[in-house]
Amino acid sequence: MKKLVLLGALALASVLSLPTFADEKPLKIGIEAAYPPFASKAPDGSIVGFDYDIGNALCEEMKVKCVWVEQEFDGLIPALKVRKIDAILSSMSITEDRKKSVDFTNKYYNTPARLVMKAGTQVSEGLTELKGKNIGVQRGSIHERFAREVLAPLGAEIKPYGSQNEIYLDVSAGRLDGTVADATLLNDGFLKTDAGKGFAFVGPAFTDVKYFGDGVGIAVRKGDALKDKINTAIAAIRENGKYKQIQDKYFDFDIYGK
Repeated sequence: MKKLVLLGALALASVLSLPTFADEKPLKIGIEAAYPPFASKAPDGSIVGFDYDIGNALCEEMKVKCVWVEQEFDGLIPALKVRKIDAILSSMSITEDRKKSVDFTNKYYNTPARLVMKAGTQVSEGLTELKGKNIGVQRGSIHERFAREVLAPLGAEIKPYGSQNEIYLDVSAGRLDGTVADATLLNDGFLKTDAGKGFAFVGPAFTDVKYFGDGVGIAVRKGDALKDKINTAIAAIRENGKYKQIQDKYFDFDIYGK
């Protein structure tokens, strides 16, 4: 249910400090590290977050060494297709459109999308109140497609940004009227921060499978047997309690969903 400006197609790669598995080829995983609480940068420059911890747990389960490669979100699928990375673990929703380009594992979490605006703003199920409003969306995301196909025809002005963090700055400064993104991301990354004071969820939750898919999965190249290996690992960490341990570190609810 996904941002610093990076130079070049790929940026810094950080290697997970797991035991070295000499018989296994390292697994290069693409991630956008500007999407808290799923992935962000700690003060020391290291990557932290739910996605990162889940990826490390999966690598440990598969007994492979992870190499994390930072990339802007809209460059992740191109990087995968030209083999600069082996998988994408970056809160990427499983949609029919994306499945034309990549294969997805089973989901590893599922949350709805929401709209955030000034607290007290009234937005009905029909969303007609958004006419003339400037709504920020992350470029290349499912939320951009939803906004352009559903909100723009209602008169909303859709403004694409390279990162959700940039959107938060402009929402806080009043240059945007609101933003549409993953509900958990918005809650933890904005509403619970000082910058998000005075803002709130408005309107309905958005769950249309046409736009928001069947949850969030890990993308691999078409036909890659890696998909089955990762699916086995996802099932294993769900079974052995590692998934719940990671989930409880970040959330007070079941993010896996139904």
